Amino acid sequence: ANTFLNPDALLKLCRHYADPKVGAVAGEKRVHMDETSDATAGEGFYWKYESKLKVWDSELNSVVGAAGELFSVKKELYENVHPTSIIDDFMISMLIAKKGYRIVYEPEAYATETSSANIKEELKRKIRIAAGGLQSIIWLKTLLLPFKQPLLSFQYISHRVLRWTVVPFLMIAALILNILIVAQTHMWVYQLILLAQILFYLAALLGWILEKQQIKIKALFIPYYFGVMNYAVIAGIFRYLFGEQSAAWEKSKRK
Repeated sequence: ANTFLNPDALLKLCRHYADPKVGAVAGEKRVHMDETSDATAGEGFYWKYESKLKVWDSELNSVVGAAGELFSVKKELYENVHPTSIIDDFMISMLIAKKGYRIVYEPEAYATETSSANIKEELKRKIRIAAGGLQSIIWLKTLLLPFKQPLLSFQYISHRVLRWTVVPFLMIAALILNILIVAQTHMWVYQLILLAQILFYLAALLGWILEKQQIKIKALFIPYYFGVMNYAVIAGIFRYLFGEQSAAWEKSKRK
């Protein structure tokens, strides 16, 4: 076992079921980072960001999916997912939200684990999630229509669908369009934006190069991890479309 729960995690989860509108409760995932962390430390920063989004989602309406490390569902609402499901924890929780019940976020119930053993292991995990994300978008396609549950649809599309489909491609398009605009207008505002993009991507590239040399510079962790995440989305999309992603769960190596 590489995931550890806080002592009263289950009590913190179960207290929310006093509300009949609550169908599932998602706990918090925490990634332990030691002082010698490499670029995989970006995983810890990412989960802090993701946890904050979940707090806001829960306050607004419902969390959009639960992480498999720690979540609970009402027994009578549980629904088996298809055996080919790639990210079944997400599907199990979203099927409950689709029925009109809330997924509440409980940060006082948390699961702690170490970061991935290396960036290769983290990339493998992210590609699988991205492939499963595209699969879930297809399976939950009715949530793309905002007529029945407009607020949930808004949260789902803005928090998940855009991230798992168009964002990496929009980033590429933004860079290309920025170059074209600068070439035509020479306005300093667009030049500054282009410079910021180039510097960010160069920082990510430098992070990758130094990672190969086992040189750790914390300032490069976030741009490098950000680049890895978005590359994983593109790779995951193609892996799913070409039927290369297995539903069998392969445990990522942890530190």
